[in-house]
Amino acid sequence: MKARHLLIVFLLVSNITLSSGFLDVFAAASSYVVDKFFERDNLLPFDPKRIGKKHVVDIIARNVYVKGADSKHVHMYISEYHFPQQENVHIYKAQLKQWIHGNVSSFPRSMFIFDEMDQMQPKLVDIIKPFLDYNVRVDRVPFHNAIFIFLSNTCGNEIAEVALDFWRKGKNREEIRMNSNELEAKIYQSINNENIGGFSYSSIINEHLVDHFIPFLPLELKHVRQCVMAEMVHLKMTQDSDLADEVIRDMPFFPEEERIFAVKGCKAVRQKLVLHTDI
Repeated sequence: MKARHLLIVFLLVSNITLSSGFLDVFAAASSYVVDKFFERDNLLPFDPKRIGKKHVVDIIARNVYVKGADSKHVHMYISEYHFPQQENVHIYKAQLKQWIHGNVSSFPRSMFIFDEMDQMQPKLVDIIKPFLDYNVRVDRVPFHNAIFIFLSNTCGNEIAEVALDFWRKGKNREEIRMNSNELEAKIYQSINNENIGGFSYSSIINEHLVDHFIPFLPLELKHVRQCVMAEMVHLKMTQDSDLADEVIRDMPFFPEEERIFAVKGCKAVRQKLVLHTDI
């Protein structure tokens, strides 16, 4: 049976990177982009060498559209920016319904990205649901080629705990899979039990309309070190291992004593590096 959408995916937590355990997902997704008649589940491509949900979105867009994320068919909605006032939710609902329906009407393979889903008003999510459902058409417009991506900072504790458990057992972070320590079940339960946020009162989760929950794992010290070295190249500096170690010592890790995973990922690398140089 053909997938109802090319992609409906929930990307979870920033400051992080995907493990190589999801490489098969990238390969299969690339195949789907090449062959529009590919009959398999909805899948997600990613770049394991880089970090962050938004970078993953850029990778997807580049594989679907010639102009990538700059394509006029890529539509980004940020909760606090586009839908800031709760008292105007009725206006936002009408606008969002019109935006989605109108864009897919003119271009079936449109991409819709919803950032800060954990801060989005639940009533707005209900407007999106009919476009995600198994309906063949909505007001005579087919949605089986549309792409919906939800970005969220939720489930961080659950994901970090699984990563820590692997470390305590002497296992590599790269061995983590969605079925490791019931990770997917924990993510599903955490999202489903939230009392606030976009999915707290929505049936999208309960009715299993999201094809994939993709957790991003905490960065290890070695990953942050790679970020520091890469930033040196970006700033046209000579790569210096000792300087990289100095920068890393100033960054927070957890557990605090063992310093295994980065609290902020690579987000503050440039600022910390500048503080240690004369730039």
